[in-house]
Amino acid sequence: MRIGEVASAAGVSTRALRYYEQQQLIVSNRSAGGQRLYTPDTVERVRWIQLLYAAGLSSRTIVEFLPCVHTGIAGPEMIARLRAERDRLDDHMRDLAATRARLDSVLTAAERSRGR
Repeated sequence: MRIGEVASAAGVSTRALRYYEQQQLIVSNRSAGGQRLYTPDTVERVRWIQLLYAAGLSSRTIVEFLPCVHTGIAGPEMIARLRAERDRLDDHMRDLAATRARLDSVLTAAERSRGR
């Protein structure tokens, strides 16, 4: 698949794909004309990368996690890292829920004051 096809299928920019390749998150082969060519499974890999970025992981951490994301195999140290990231996400989700609750309170108060 060409870079534009992968970008379109995965919902990212070609610039993002070049960055992912630079960060060693994805790999491509080159055509005789020098164009990047990707395997079809790159689309799913890019989607995973996007999810992991959205969860707040750095590209360096994602590089470490991707092999076990795809194989389901991890050693004890990697399992500990995965658990630590999960715990960090749990903390972040609790903080977001508390922030949302505060925002709901402000919104309710604002709507009440507008209705007076």
